[in-house]
Amino acid sequence: MEHLLKAILDFKGSAVHTIAPETTVLDAVGRMNEKGVGALLVTDGDQPVGMFTERDVLRRVVDVRRDPSSTKVAEVMSRELVVVHPEVTVEEAMAIMTERRCRHLPVIEGDDIVGMVSIGDLSRWMSRRQANHINDLMSYITGKYPG
Repeated sequence: MEHLLKAILDFKGSAVHTIAPETTVLDAVGRMNEKGVGALLVTDGDQPVGMFTERDVLRRVVDVRRDPSSTKVAEVMSRELVVVHPEVTVEEAMAIMTERRCRHLPVIEGDDIVGMVSIGDLSRWMSRRQANHINDLMSYITGKYPG
């Protein structure tokens, strides 16, 4: 049985943490720490324009010795935004993340941002699914399966 991203969003919630492009890197990092997330969707109004991640901070700010208090998110964000639809399967999303080398996927339906999934979300979902499957098989083998 294939599981859709919609199911993950129903389970974890659809909150998407966003930041404006003109925000400083220092303030964006503070927001990431406050929310306990590794990425923020960069939006201009309601439109997604990029992704700002921990990796962006390391590679495009710290490594090149930029001042995080004066550098704007727009200067260092990842501009090539990879998005998915809520009807995409978990397996398809994992393949996209692997191929595109990204750890976060905004989930968009029409013009609406309906959620965000991380590789951690997908891994947890798959682990729970496998554990449930193993428990069902053990119950079946031992005769405890509802029948």
